[in-house]
Amino acid sequence: MVLKIRDRIFNWGERTYLMGILNVTPDSFSDGGEFNTVETALSQAEEMIANGVDIIDIGGESTRPNAEAVTVESELQRVIPVIERLRKLSQIPISIDTTKAIVAQKAIAAGADIVNDISGATFDSQMLSTVAKLDVPIILMHIRGNPKTMQSLTDYQDVVQEVKEFLIAQIEKAIAAGIERDKIIIDPGIGFAKKAAQSLELLQRLHELQALDLPMLVGVSRKSFMRPILQQDNATKRIWGTAAACYGAIARGADILRVHDVAQMYDVCRVADA
Repeated sequence: MVLKIRDRIFNWGERTYLMGILNVTPDSFSDGGEFNTVETALSQAEEMIANGVDIIDIGGESTRPNAEAVTVESELQRVIPVIERLRKLSQIPISIDTTKAIVAQKAIAAGADIVNDISGATFDSQMLSTVAKLDVPIILMHIRGNPKTMQSLTDYQDVVQEVKEFLIAQIEKAIAAGIERDKIIIDPGIGFAKKAAQSLELLQRLHELQALDLPMLVGVSRKSFMRPILQQDNATKRIWGTAAACYGAIARGADILRVHDVAQMYDVCRVADA
């Protein structure tokens, strides 16, 4: 399977691709407030590009546990100027990290290329039909509840099987809405409505999701499932734990890694791929 975005070819299975996280928010769990001006966001984007990133994921609403929802207007004010300016500087593929169809639509019009929906297109009933009309790739992630409630919804009989069933259902809905199968990417949602042990089990059994025969994005960067292992409350100091988790994800079939620390994870990917 191959996906072409602008001048980039994503040849799934050939190597691991890196998605760089660019949160233009005041309250994201690890880097909230660091890049919430256009200038600081652009500087970070340029650094990620220099370090070998393949996609830049721009988000204007925090999805950390207990995060407060933001209005459409606030989200648009945060992301659109950054997308527009970045697009003038570079042809790097851009994804918009949003659960709102109207934000997805305006972000694509501003120059974004991919919709990354952490709700798996369950929060906004118009998301799938909007993406179908836009004719762009979509990333469907597993979640239960919303960022405010998800950590109380962690009762699974078999976390991997239930994640798989959710993704199958959303893939079918996406195709029924008119989205081409080769424009769908899946994400098991590490840390979203999952306890630390469940996130680890998902990573251990990640290869079982390859049966869906779609490219898979995995986001482990700095996440709290590592806290009890590393005894480290400061998320920015979980880089080497992130490196180990990224290697584990690559070994079990991840195609894209969503990361904060592009330079370090670039090296992890190249060696793991080799």
